[in-house]
Amino acid sequence: MRSSRSLPPLVSLRAFEAAARRLSFSQAGEELFVTQSAISHHIQRLERELGVALFERRTRAVALTEAGQAYYARVHAAFELLRQGTDELRAPEPARHTLRIGLLASFATRWLATRLPAFAAAHPHIDLQLQPDIALADVAGGEVDAAIRYGRGGWPGVRSTLLMTERLSVVCAPALVAGRKRPKTPADLLRHPLLVSHARQQFEWDAWAHRYGLDLGAARTVRLHDYNIVVEAALAGQGLAMGRERLIGAHLASGALVEALPGAVLEDPRIGWWFVTPRGAFSEPVQALHDWLAQTAAPSTGV
Repeated sequence: MRSSRSLPPLVSLRAFEAAARRLSFSQAGEELFVTQSAISHHIQRLERELGVALFERRTRAVALTEAGQAYYARVHAAFELLRQGTDELRAPEPARHTLRIGLLASFATRWLATRLPAFAAAHPHIDLQLQPDIALADVAGGEVDAAIRYGRGGWPGVRSTLLMTERLSVVCAPALVAGRKRPKTPADLLRHPLLVSHARQQFEWDAWAHRYGLDLGAARTVRLHDYNIVVEAALAGQGLAMGRERLIGAHLASGALVEALPGAVLEDPRIGWWFVTPRGAFSEPVQALHDWLAQTAAPSTGV
């Protein structure tokens, strides 16, 4: 019985098989991530060990000798058997899934976008297709697989799970309330326009006003397309915005936005961000997204 030591080095055989298959030392080097000279070295070593020439070296090309052609047929067949056996043994890759997610553009840009790489790393076989819109996506009708909605829950015909509550306060650019201009009572806020985003019901301002005894009947309201524009308008000093701390935490931390009435905060356990799906059990990909969102939004992970 022959010892395995009679076989040439595997690395030399790989170099020979690649070079013979491509009839190019340089292309074999690219395939195996080594230099052309390294391929040439391995083949010369193999030829010395076997005692036969495997290639004919020409000016700008190589060709197999008769012995090289015969040897290539056997070596190539052996590597194909190895590849086939490895493919049969290797665990199949999980199927890819695409989830269509309806959400507000403000949530996508100000909270979710920076966290998406972490989701992709944790779930590489789930592709998220974000569909930002101020209108509510038709979850029950199958327009999206899931939605992330802002509000108080209770939407008909769907399943709603609270992901995280929101902390609301009236915010603005610092110059708007600097010095003697600082409001002392909720009523003083009405000296400035209230910036609001498109919504079927302005529940946040109504809820905050109810909590702090403010009559909004005389308020000047500037209605803007979405919350991203509201934030930009507030940063530019154009009025007061209802600050959703989950989305504007960085602006509050930097001082670009400040609370117009410090400490006048509304924390309603039902106002927040909800994970909305069709009724029934979650599919595995939807469950994975839900669990990741809930974990990421948990207080221990920060705002």
